[in-house]
Amino acid sequence: MNQADQVYLDLCQYILAHGTKKEDRTGTGTISIFGHQMRFNLQEGFPLLTTKRVPFKLIVSELLWFLKGDTNLRYLLQHNNHIWDEWGFQKWIESDEYNGPDMTNFGLRSQQDEQFNAEYQEQLNLYQEKVLHDDEFATVYGDLGNVYGKQWRSWEGADGKTYDQILYIIEEIKRNPDSRRLLCNAWSASELENQQLPPCHYAFQFYVNNGKLSCMFNMRSNDVFLGLPFNIASYALLTHLIAYECKLEVGELIYTGADVHIYSNHVEQIKTQLQREPRNLPTIKLNPERDSIFDFEIEDIELVGYHPHGAIKAAVAV
Repeated sequence: MNQADQVYLDLCQYILAHGTKKEDRTGTGTISIFGHQMRFNLQEGFPLLTTKRVPFKLIVSELLWFLKGDTNLRYLLQHNNHIWDEWGFQKWIESDEYNGPDMTNFGLRSQQDEQFNAEYQEQLNLYQEKVLHDDEFATVYGDLGNVYGKQWRSWEGADGKTYDQILYIIEEIKRNPDSRRLLCNAWSASELENQQLPPCHYAFQFYVNNGKLSCMFNMRSNDVFLGLPFNIASYALLTHLIAYECKLEVGELIYTGADVHIYSNHVEQIKTQLQREPRNLPTIKLNPERDSIFDFEIEDIELVGYHPHGAIKAAVAV
């Protein structure tokens, strides 16, 4: 049994057994615990869960989107990545320019009402097309505000200057690998009103030891079924990319979560996943011809040997 799936499934079992039922912003309801940590040895394989299929290309395109400093959905839609669509869609339907059918609480209503779901899908498709092909619309309603890409690559300081936190980390690792300041922060109190979704994975820090690069990332809030498998793989990939740039091996990935929860409409899916036997972890292969991680495209990152169980569908709580 691979260690990555095991620690994840252990967490799921613990939440179901010991979690507290809580209400939440989305109105869905959760089973929640407060405070949890998991460790993944990246030398043992790439921690992409095998007890359900996790779409790796979506993880790659989202991470590259962050690293480009982009905050507009167009790049993701161009790569058939729809994991952020609902946040931009919500921005549009809450605007004065929207004049379609009432989409209030579309996340819950689309699960409960087939007729409404058909209307919702129609409006969502319209939104996606407009972001892809209407520059003016995309500028206003495709942009999610100062989310991860902006904070990672163009942090605005109190001094009025902007700071590239990712570039700083890379340069500092090369200059002073023993530094205890290899840290990126995406949480800015002054920016919260300008973000369609305040950062869930709000900070991460790197650590170099014996030629290996480790990373610890912190999450204030974590959807265990849909979000966490993405987050684990995304930060594992980021660690591989930074290690590549700095000519290091990979070490550990450490996850620290605060409000760690299973949504009430994901419980049956979690139970299905818990019945599955983990399989061997895959590995990843990076294009050795790329000089910088900022030059990487999706095709430069290859997943090797991934043979998971089938996907398990679940609705996103918005």
